[in-house]
Amino acid sequence: MTINIILSFFSGISFIFYGIASFKSKRMIAEYDRWGYLKHRHSIGSLQFLGGLGLIVGLFLPSIMLVASFALTAMMMVAVLVRIKIQDDLFKMLPAIFYALVNAFLFYNNFLFSYRN
Repeated sequence: MTINIILSFFSGISFIFYGIASFKSKRMIAEYDRWGYLKHRHSIGSLQFLGGLGLIVGLFLPSIMLVASFALTAMMMVAVLVRIKIQDDLFKMLPAIFYALVNAFLFYNNFLFSYRN
């Protein structure tokens, strides 16, 4: 279960920072514009922040972990599709793919764990 704790903190902190950066970072604002989601950056950033917070809180409340990890997996899968649509190269897609896999792993492990107990 230690890997779940490490990955939850890693992904949770990452998404909290990504969420905050969506509001303040000029680089992130430019990325949202490039992706075609500039008008949605506040809502997407808020969801990233809440998802990251949910991963950390979910260490104590497993139902929150399930919702947060599922939502972040879905969000990152959409991010991969957006990057395919705008024809980004694989290198630019790797962070979204990585975070989709990490959160899918967390969801799967916590889903199995919740039914074992």
